[in-house]
Amino acid sequence: MPEPPVLREATFDPKVKSYWIWSPVLVFTVLIVTIPIAILYAIIAQLLIDRYLTNMSCTLTERTLEIKKGILNKTESTIPLEKITDLQLFQGPVMRYFGLHGFKVETAGQSNSGTGSLVNIVGIVDTKGFRKDVLAQRDRLQDREQPRAPVEPAADSLETGSTQAVLAEIRDTLGRIEERLKSTSGG
Repeated sequence: MPEPPVLREATFDPKVKSYWIWSPVLVFTVLIVTIPIAILYAIIAQLLIDRYLTNMSCTLTERTLEIKKGILNKTESTIPLEKITDLQLFQGPVMRYFGLHGFKVETAGQSNSGTGSLVNIVGIVDTKGFRKDVLAQRDRLQDREQPRAPVEPAADSLETGSTQAVLAEIRDTLGRIEERLKSTSGG
């Protein structure tokens, strides 16, 4: 099977390295007792973040968003565009200082509901533009695959009567549900 064409490949801002180093160092320093840990973290982070960045990629294809990251535990996520419900932008105060944005990929029926998002990515150059391109491609894909609207039946057709009967039944059922809810809630 041929590889799908790449529509956009994300590039990562070099400032993300400073962000990943200084955010935890700032927290460790504020806690005062953990200042030695902050120094140790800064030294180790200098060595590992470059490797992490070289292993990180975010690629938009015609049908998917492919995200790869990790050093020891490598993660590869292929998210079908039609499953993406939102790409939520976020920016904390330290990210704002470094001029960085991140986004969270949220999908329909995502399995890790405890975290609230499927994947987080920080430091893409032109994050807003990348997000816009992903959502635009998702919308184009959905428009292309959407079936044509059914033809309206004639007003005198038998289907109109049966449709009205079904709608009336649904209305009556909803009325009964509302009455039960009112009686069980005491109001």
